[in-house]
Amino acid sequence: MLLWLLAALLSAWPSAARADDAIWEAMRAPGAVIVVRHAYAPGSFDPPDAKLEDCSTQRNLDETGRAQARRLGEAFRAHSITVGRVLSSPRCRCLETARLVFGKVEPWDVLQGSLRDAERQHRMLAPVRQAMTEHRDGPPLVLVTHGSVITELTGLNIRMGAFVVLRRGAYGAHAVAGQLYVE
Repeated sequence: MLLWLLAALLSAWPSAARADDAIWEAMRAPGAVIVVRHAYAPGSFDPPDAKLEDCSTQRNLDETGRAQARRLGEAFRAHSITVGRVLSSPRCRCLETARLVFGKVEPWDVLQGSLRDAERQHRMLAPVRQAMTEHRDGPPLVLVTHGSVITELTGLNIRMGAFVVLRRGAYGAHAVAGQLYVE
């Protein structure tokens, strides 16, 4: 029984590696979009009195989150992935994740979403969807944001530090090519 289980695990491992390779390859396609959830930040929400201009009032990355973001950046470099614009929620945990992973970032207010108001979040994400639609070629567009925004954009619920790759379809719409979490 143990031998059978070991054989099953070993036979599944190469297919998982091939699936990961396909996701990394999807990033090279024209019009690809990479949506990153910020790295690990302890807790669940910013305090009610959090201010965008003051990181000390927000939920931030800890050393685990910083190490996670650096590993993600190393994975992008190891796979020779060059990215285009890196747009991020103005929340400090997202900006720091973007800097550690990609070395560059442009804050974009709409990527912070609106957790407590679904209608407002939907409206805020209209320009994000427009930017995705307009991204037709060149290196991937990167969006660094929060779990609720990623769920709204992709229908997926991913963990902190993971990312989703969206491939541009024949008619301009984006479809999920896959998601990855770098250990």
